[in-house]
Amino acid sequence: MTLMPERHAWRPESIVGDRVVLRRHRAENLKAFMRWYSDPEVARLTRYQQGPLSPDEIQRFFHGRIMGADFLAMGIHVRDTDRLIGSCAFSQLDGDNGSTLYHITIGERDSWGQGFGSEATELMVDHAFTQLALHRVALTVFQFNARAIRAYEKCGFKIEGRARDAIYRDGRFWDEIHMSILAHEWEARQG
Repeated sequence: MTLMPERHAWRPESIVGDRVVLRRHRAENLKAFMRWYSDPEVARLTRYQQGPLSPDEIQRFFHGRIMGADFLAMGIHVRDTDRLIGSCAFSQLDGDNGSTLYHITIGERDSWGQGFGSEATELMVDHAFTQLALHRVALTVFQFNARAIRAYEKCGFKIEGRARDAIYRDGRFWDEIHMSILAHEWEARQG
């Protein structure tokens, strides 16, 4: 099976949910990325390296990955206010095997724990399976990020393995947890 999604399906302008709207990033979103990825706590939850990204690193990340053609990166906006609170993306689309990697960051700390990330994840996973006809969506998360692990499990992701002692944080080693959801698992949840 080789998947060749149409360009408009792979990169929609928006995906609308009940509480969030996912929109393709615009150049002006760089300002939010500068704030988010300069935050030590956001960096702690999302990066292997200790500490936040430098402004140059954030610019390279934003222009190369977020705005790049090889990623489907969407801004997460609160539907009622249109406030940009985070970003989610697919990378490493593998059409031969029907899989992709999922990434998400809620950059606005006052939006943590309110279900926005879960809804954004559900919208992206639904897009992967219904519009792109993929078979598998995978992700990795650090063991100490219990809130994210619970959110992924709520969305139907299952732990499938771990890279033991892969990251050093808070004075000790932690595992990197590998999770995934398959198309038939998503369909069963929707039924």
